[in-house]
Amino acid sequence: MVSTMNRGERVGAVEKRRECGFTLIEVMISIAILSIGMLAMIATFGAAMGATQNAQEDLIAKQKALEAMESIFTARNTQQIVFAQLNNVSNGGIFTDGYTTLRAAGADGLVGTNDDANFPGCPSGVECVTLPGPDGVLGTGDDRQVSLVNFSRQILISPVIQAGNPNPNLRQITINVQYSQVGLQSPRTYTATALMSSYR
Repeated sequence: MVSTMNRGERVGAVEKRRECGFTLIEVMISIAILSIGMLAMIATFGAAMGATQNAQEDLIAKQKALEAMESIFTARNTQQIVFAQLNNVSNGGIFTDGYTTLRAAGADGLVGTNDDANFPGCPSGVECVTLPGPDGVLGTGDDRQVSLVNFSRQILISPVIQAGNPNPNLRQITINVQYSQVGLQSPRTYTATALMSSYR
């Protein structure tokens, strides 16, 4: 097949193809798509930073709830307390009602009872924890003590209802550790729940 275009027409067609580019609408659509993608990335990054910021406090809350639960089971297993004492004060037991600050166990060896004492070595009397300093290593000279004054703990003991009646040999223990922090709209709570029987 023989081309009927002369040389000048061919050069004009090539130049016309070279001049073709993106239209203004195509550029605006691509900018909008990129903007939506960037906003999604920024939102994800912000959520990740927020979760990381509270991770340390969440871990402390979990640890304090589990420590209290373990001490109650240990006291029952070693017969340090009898099963009848395993109740809140309002129900004839030894555990305080409502939220209390994190203090040291008293003579009974249990936290959350009326004989809790000031925590030794902590200026406010409330429990404090040692965290690594700027070097990130625990046990060096730059470690810092952080007071847990913004934490509180509630030990709630309730009967277990079976067939409409409370089981005299079974109790539910719920431990809530709550903390507040600047930037949080409402306090965060970690909850640990277990069943305890009168049998070891």
